[in-house]
Amino acid sequence: MHKKLELQLSTSVESRADRGLLRALTLPEGMTDFSSNDYLGLARSSNAHQLFIDQLQQKAEPIFPKAEVDTSHLLGSTGSRLLNGNSRAALELESFLTRYHGGQSALLFNSGYDANLSLFSSVPQPGDIIVYDELIHASVHDGMRQSRARSHLSFKHNDVADAVKVVQNALSDRQGTASGDSPHPGFEPNIFVAVEAIYSMDGDICPLKKLVDALKVFGVYFIVDEAHATGVYGKGGRGLSCELGLENDVFARLYTFGKAIGSHGGRVTRCHLVSSSDVWHTAAILGSGILREYLINYARPLIYSTFLPFHTLLSVRIAYAILEREADVLQKRLQAIIESFRHKLDLPDTILLPSKTPIQGIIVPGNRQTTALANRLRSKGFDVRPIRSPTVPNGLERVRICLHCHNTQHEVDQLCREIMVGLADSANEMATPRL
Repeated sequence: MHKKLELQLSTSVESRADRGLLRALTLPEGMTDFSSNDYLGLARSSNAHQLFIDQLQQKAEPIFPKAEVDTSHLLGSTGSRLLNGNSRAALELESFLTRYHGGQSALLFNSGYDANLSLFSSVPQPGDIIVYDELIHASVHDGMRQSRARSHLSFKHNDVADAVKVVQNALSDRQGTASGDSPHPGFEPNIFVAVEAIYSMDGDICPLKKLVDALKVFGVYFIVDEAHATGVYGKGGRGLSCELGLENDVFARLYTFGKAIGSHGGRVTRCHLVSSSDVWHTAAILGSGILREYLINYARPLIYSTFLPFHTLLSVRIAYAILEREADVLQKRLQAIIESFRHKLDLPDTILLPSKTPIQGIIVPGNRQTTALANRLRSKGFDVRPIRSPTVPNGLERVRICLHCHNTQHEVDQLCREIMVGLADSANEMATPRL
């Protein structure tokens, strides 16, 4: 009955395999972690785990003073937040995030993907324009595809001059909107500028202050994805916007809690919290009060999804409690690991991408060559992943390495040694003529 469709699906999968692009679910058991986004090690922190258990067992002062542990809804919220899934814990967490990150209001989402999809699909009005960095996350692209914006225009990665040029061109096209693309005569479209604080594939930092200074004269609305900066950048891990004092210059900020915050959600077993990237990747959007109210009414992923359970909200708040006390120490430890890694390799920027963040990229042009180096490192016990085209541009394929506070100096030294051997082998193979 389903053979025709299954044959079509099989053909697509086989085509991907033939091109060396087949994805698969793997288990990094027994491998040294150089792949996860757990930059500060909070997902594996025994201190965080114990704080979590103490809260559930009500052995400590409640971290949500106005929200008692509701054992009847401990494992699930039981519904959409607009139905019966809301809770005092959620409201308290949003109030805390608003204060901590210096915003006007916060709204929780089940994932960073849901948050970006909600924001970009619903907020731009008919005829508006979205300008975005060419390396912006896939979730933003998915949101833009569903939006009512008139056009989506990219600018060269981290290139302030090109961003100005694109915005100027968009503004000059406003006269053209009166001919038919405009909702009404004299319409002035809003222009949104979307960037990431730290880019997930290259690991470089957005020149946000320069962008704001250059574009504020045009009255644009900045949207900053702080996913990879949360926890690792800024005082107390507050992110790039806060570090630069640009809270009031940014229309909306996205913070996710499944990376450095380490709170993917989890399950309780034998009095231990087991974090799981397959459960939740909680997030929040910070912006004005009216933005929050608008999203509650128009963000379809929020409206039509079962909301986060209590234990996920609890794990996020516990991670922030640790950040409040230990962010400075953890950030310094992480920075020392990053500097050691780069010093040990001492490779040109054409091979080792110029990143000062936990995300490091070893450029190995070609999908086959990139996969070969990643497989070699994995065979030596290092959990790393190849990033292949078309996820990244052709010729810029790389082995993506994530560094963490829990990586030891010995582990970093061993990884660097194997990278150099692998790169040498790859260069020799490329230089050897095929008969």
